[in-house]
Amino acid sequence: MFFSFGYGYVAQSFGGTGTSRTAKGKGQLIYNGGPLSKEILEEIEKAKYILITISPQNGRDILAETIQKNLSYFRHIKWVGYISSTNVYGDYQGEWVNEESATKPTSEYGLARLKAERDWLGLDLPVHVFRLAGIYGPGRNVLEKLKNGTAQRIFKEGVVFSRIHLSDIHHVIQASIKKPAPGRIYNVADNLPAPSHEVITYGAKLLGIEPPPLISFEEADLSPLGRSFYQDSKRVCNKRILKELISTLKYPTYREGLKSLIN
Repeated sequence: MFFSFGYGYVAQSFGGTGTSRTAKGKGQLIYNGGPLSKEILEEIEKAKYILITISPQNGRDILAETIQKNLSYFRHIKWVGYISSTNVYGDYQGEWVNEESATKPTSEYGLARLKAERDWLGLDLPVHVFRLAGIYGPGRNVLEKLKNGTAQRIFKEGVVFSRIHLSDIHHVIQASIKKPAPGRIYNVADNLPAPSHEVITYGAKLLGIEPPPLISFEEADLSPLGRSFYQDSKRVCNKRILKELISTLKYPTYREGLKSLIN
């Protein structure tokens, strides 16, 4: 049985039960931090695999701290996956990074993610860390933004992003469950890092529409979080997942991924 702490976009692709802040769906339980409820512990007793998608809050991963105090309820768990982010690497000015690269996050969010990784790996549990690049998939992609008019074709010199399709995240995690390696860290990204404006242009071509005008980063209407993404530039190497977990990606670049979403 699969149990997810945080029943969001990634976790929903696995089904099973999980927690959310509002617990609106079937099989969801409310969790907003703090002690684990009786209902959650009862579900944990039935689970074999646990996925953690809850982000750190205020620089701390309260869930890791809570589980540390309740380890006796988790001794039977065969596999734990912690969903992290490639922003733990910080800025590499467009150079390649792999799992052995130095982690030097430039944002508070990246620092909190890195601390959370260490907290989870420090637990006496079979924890695996997945550093995800930018996630896209059904209902969450540049095609949707182009269609609803919210896409911005932003240019900032030297900045590239890595990304990964939801389907490939799912396959990587399933492969890890079948071939566990506790303590292992995996980059989860596709084969082709690219500037965001190139992806927007390609998406517009698929839709048969004119792309939005190219604007500079300084002109862009971005939230503080969105603006923070542009302060780092790196190409994320995925050789470890291709060597150890899966032989190939279903969507090796954003081109195949967006084509699959066009309808």
